[in-house]
Amino acid sequence: MEPNENNKEENKTETAAEATTAEATVEPKKEEIDFKAKYYYVAAEMENYRKRMEREKENLLKYGNERVMSDLIQVIDNFDRMIDMLRPDEDQKIKNMVTGLDMVRKQFIETLSKHGLTPVESVGKDFDPNFHEALAQEYAEGKKPNEVIKEFQKGYSLNGRLVRPAKVVVSSDKQ
Repeated sequence: MEPNENNKEENKTETAAEATTAEATVEPKKEEIDFKAKYYYVAAEMENYRKRMEREKENLLKYGNERVMSDLIQVIDNFDRMIDMLRPDEDQKIKNMVTGLDMVRKQFIETLSKHGLTPVESVGKDFDPNFHEALAQEYAEGKKPNEVIKEFQKGYSLNGRLVRPAKVVVSSDKQ
């Protein structure tokens, strides 16, 4: 072989080697980019999972005792019925007992309020189907239509979430 031909062949070999090296350099960069993209995706997924778990934990703490509160509302109702029944009695001992029962009832409601249970305001407010359950409609002079005029049963919400709607009578514009 002639020296010129050797040089051509060496140049081809060098060019092929350089191309292989360039390809090898490009391939790891592509793999590195893919790896980084997957890493960031997994990191974002983990962060979303952490936030979701935190939200669920907060909701569990906030609303986890909803069933218990719902049962305790019935105890408040019974206190109210008992006090309403005994209040008209003229006997001083009964009046003292009503005063004591009323104090216990208020303390009980305050304790439940500390844990997020609040009564739904009804009488004098506009009827809101999100908070009220209309049992009847009555004409009431001087009241605007759909204003709550009577409350049969108090409604309650727990940290803004309705536990029990208030059972109400709503004003009507027709006699």
